Amino acid sequence: MRMKLAATAAIALTALPLSASADGEVNIYSYRQAYLLAPLLNAFTDETGIKTNVVFAKQGLAERLQREGRNSPADIVMTVDISRINELVEKNLVADVESDTMNKNIPENLRHPDGKWFALTTRGRLIFTSKERVETGEITSYEELADEKWKGRICTRSGKHPYNVALISSMIAHHGEEATQEWLEGVKDNLARKPQGGDRDQIKAIAEGVCDVAIGNSYYYGNMLMDDNERASAEQVNLVFPNAEGRGTHVNISAISMTRSAPNKDNALKLMEFLSSPSAQRIYAEANTEYPANPEVKPAGLVAEWGEINPDGLSLQEIANNRNAAVKLVDTVDYDG
Repeated sequence: MRMKLAATAAIALTALPLSASADGEVNIYSYRQAYLLAPLLNAFTDETGIKTNVVFAKQGLAERLQREGRNSPADIVMTVDISRINELVEKNLVADVESDTMNKNIPENLRHPDGKWFALTTRGRLIFTSKERVETGEITSYEELADEKWKGRICTRSGKHPYNVALISSMIAHHGEEATQEWLEGVKDNLARKPQGGDRDQIKAIAEGVCDVAIGNSYYYGNMLMDDNERASAEQVNLVFPNAEGRGTHVNISAISMTRSAPNKDNALKLMEFLSSPSAQRIYAEANTEYPANPEVKPAGLVAEWGEINPDGLSLQEIANNRNAAVKLVDTVDYDG
């Protein structure tokens, strides 16, 4: 009976306070939706007997951890963007984790130098182009988005969205603030409409003829291909892996951290190490059409069909350090105006 209860209760999606002292448990605050975590956490419980409890939120987890302080029941925080994980670091809410297993499984550029966060999956920030109106090879880099040939032909979501902030941060890291501002002004001049919607909406806009080129995360494209209601739109675009022949394509991450207040530190570390393992990496990446962070695990399914990705080798922590400068540039050029 105990084993059955552990299996059926492996994921408790709740907004209620979690127990901070329960044995055999690990408590997770997550920006990633519960259904994406379910296969992983069920596998973890089956292997270890440790129960997992999840609180999901679209925003505000850092503020919640601050309010709860040392009495927080959270052991782990899982995020979907480098900016959000870095917010936890800047607010001193996550612990330094020393783990030979994590350091072996996750490349150096995909983890914090002091072990404050580790990537679990990556996704490319890609350029999508119309199959009908853009020739193959006509655009191959982020820099070319500012070329006047694309005037009135580009769609993006808000420049202040964390995914675009991370991309702009990477441009600053490579080119400096002055050159990145000039680039961002060029991209803005080429917009077909005011920035709006999400990444899927940009692909739909291409299909509808609103624009010819868009920016979006690779996994949104994969998810659209698996959705009967959105597949037709996704099939009208080509994927471009920007800067593939040069410095590499900018990638963002889903990541994991241990909280400073973790009441179940041993269990939390077991979960972190499990999620970095090849078996868990395959499950996690395939669940959301992403790339495994563990380089020993090859992409599968739809992601494998897209071909190899050459990720930018720049440390994501270095990119995250440019976040404030990137947000200021978005305001300076009035990108969303």
